[in-house]
Amino acid sequence: MHMKTGVEQSVYAILLLTFLPEKAVLPGDVISSQLGGSPTYFQKLLRKLVSADLLASVPGSKGGFRLKKTPEEIRIYDVYVAIEGKQSLYSSSGIFHDMLNLKDKDICLLSDLMEEAESSWQSILKRQTIATLTNEINKKCPKENLDMLKTTVEEKMVL
Repeated sequence: MHMKTGVEQSVYAILLLTFLPEKAVLPGDVISSQLGGSPTYFQKLLRKLVSADLLASVPGSKGGFRLKKTPEEIRIYDVYVAIEGKQSLYSSSGIFHDMLNLKDKDICLLSDLMEEAESSWQSILKRQTIATLTNEINKKCPKENLDMLKTTVEEKMVL
């Protein structure tokens, strides 16, 4: 399994938005600049998060993005689905059936195993929220680094 960087970037974009006071927004170009990505690419990611009802978008010169749900309500799995979609990671090519000349499509040992593995990682992502990650950041990151990031967000936010 290889997850695209869009999920990672989206989670961190949402984490940036947790630093905003209520009603404030952060422009998309500020988010992309802070995370070191292309503004055009980030606009696509942010639009997907808006479509998934995780973020709110405010149009105009004083526009930007803010959380639509609380950090406790945003599961990492929700972010994954918003960016990657709900398709299964594994799809049988039928090799097993061809190899054993089977007519019954219900028999596929690898499909069962992959389904169980996918269910396990989804369960983990569904348990973890943006609030969980925020708590981890507060525990593991130096306070002065977090303070600098919060200051940057406060300077660039739009009320």
